[in-house]
Amino acid sequence: MSLCLVIWYNKIMPIHVLPDQLASQIAAGEVVERPYSVVKELVENAIDAGATTINIDIRGGGRESIQVADNGCGIPAAEIELAFMRHATSKLETAEDLAAIHTLGFRGEALAAIAAVSQVTVVSRAVGESSGTRLLLEGGHKVTRETVGAPQGTVMAVENLFYNVPARRKFLKSEAAERRLIDEFVSRYALAYPQIRFRLTHNGRISFQTSGNGQVLDVLTAVYGPEIARQLLPLTEPDPEAPAISEKAIHVTGYIGPPSLHWANRSHISLFVNGRWIKDSSLTFAVIQAYHTLLPVGRYPLGILFISLPAEDVDVNVHPTKVEVRFRHANAVFGAVQRAVRQTLLAETPLRAMGAWSVPGGASHETADWGGSLVPPVRRAPAAGQQDGLGLDWSVGDMGTRGETAVSADTSQPDVSLGGGKLPIMRVVGQVGASYIITEGPDGLFLIDQHAAHERILYEQFMAQRAQDKVVSQGLVSGTAVHLPPSQATLLTENLPLLQQLGFEIEPFGPNAFMVRAVPAILAKGDPAQAVTAVVEDLEQGQEPLAEEIEARIIRRVCKTAAVKAGQTLSRQEMEAMIRQLEACQNPHTCPHGRPTLIYLSVAQLARQFGRL
Repeated sequence: MSLCLVIWYNKIMPIHVLPDQLASQIAAGEVVERPYSVVKELVENAIDAGATTINIDIRGGGRESIQVADNGCGIPAAEIELAFMRHATSKLETAEDLAAIHTLGFRGEALAAIAAVSQVTVVSRAVGESSGTRLLLEGGHKVTRETVGAPQGTVMAVENLFYNVPARRKFLKSEAAERRLIDEFVSRYALAYPQIRFRLTHNGRISFQTSGNGQVLDVLTAVYGPEIARQLLPLTEPDPEAPAISEKAIHVTGYIGPPSLHWANRSHISLFVNGRWIKDSSLTFAVIQAYHTLLPVGRYPLGILFISLPAEDVDVNVHPTKVEVRFRHANAVFGAVQRAVRQTLLAETPLRAMGAWSVPGGASHETADWGGSLVPPVRRAPAAGQQDGLGLDWSVGDMGTRGETAVSADTSQPDVSLGGGKLPIMRVVGQVGASYIITEGPDGLFLIDQHAAHERILYEQFMAQRAQDKVVSQGLVSGTAVHLPPSQATLLTENLPLLQQLGFEIEPFGPNAFMVRAVPAILAKGDPAQAVTAVVEDLEQGQEPLAEEIEARIIRRVCKTAAVKAGQTLSRQEMEAMIRQLEACQNPHTCPHGRPTLIYLSVAQLARQFGRL
């Protein structure tokens, strides 16, 4: 049946060569996936043209307009139309040139693909020419050409992207999501080319810019802010007296973060090969592996690595997007990257005192062996005094020491029976490791994770306030400034209205900077900047979630940050108050993240452990 179908189709539709316009639109699907792809191709062309200034202006997340202006060598008037033909390039001449690519672009597909699915206006004046040329194309077809006055360089304006491919336009993500991809790309290439002055604007507002003075540290400051930039470690040079190794032609430079700087995903590891940003899971793993035993589980380092090696040892002609490469000596490159990162960590990272975790703000806080927290670095010493909105007296407790195993109990107070509803009947015996509350029931022992239990209490209290639109907000005496990478700044801006409903008051404070004026009352004793940063990290984990899911994720993060941490010694009254409030919860058996709040050890289990059964 299938064979007959093929024959029948061949009779109706004979084999033929596709028209150039249709072929160009099909090819555009590989090269131009979204607005970010257009920005990438145009910026790479500007870099190849020797530009020292590149201005990128985005409208409507790239749907409406993308304009890239540079002061490079320009396109000669006699070749400007040829530049938009398929497989037209000035960067290759023979097949042998493919063996050693020295430019970012070389395939001759990008301009033709972009022009096929948009309306393009290009104004360019080449070196040595007295006037410029203005060319207008729609769907790959020339509309007008004229001679105009223009400075040396090229201005590419791409409007109405995918106007003639509605299916592709329909599947684009939100404006904010497309904007974040563009922000990430521009900030990465600004790091790779610090000698180029970049300026990125969205809807007329400057989002990111660099000075072009050639200092990578200045670009790092523009991307990550001064607090993080000053903590970064430059990769150390290999020992000149060390014996020669096979990786001697491979040079790895750049910056990495100390173990105290870590993130919830791998997106802050940027790899460049001969000036080209690439995606390579093996090299990313090499960086992560170099931090082995130095980072908490589920956390990832920050690294900006520039790998230089002979052009003939790397193949960049793997995919039309040119972000995937193959190495002739892959194991040697892997070893060079891992060795450079590990050597720097061992040489420059100070040993941390036992029981101290450093947070991005630079402060160290003492903790117990395990904090009962999914994100250990967020731990910090809880402030003394009443925690807002809890109805619990926390003023008696002091911080415990690492490795504490003794059971603490206030024997001066009479025993109080707790539970009996959603929780079993129990009475408080004490606390172990400054992390777990020990209670006794009729037939065994219960161990309650104080952090998970308190997190559940706060979560249900917060959700109750949110349901009634009565979330209590605490204004700050003086605002706290927060600096974020461009992509995270876009994400935060997108969610500012929702954060305001949840008790945050945050306002823009310059490019990629924000001022925190108020936080939910339960965070009043904590670090506002750290809380906002943690919320943004959680938002990054979502893949275009529903608004309700975003809200729930933010609330879970707020409660996690505000909850009592492991390492805090509690009085008997505080432990009893916590159990009473846990009993009042709708779901007292798990924290909002699904971890158990308590575990049960029966008398029979204890008897077996002691060999009685």
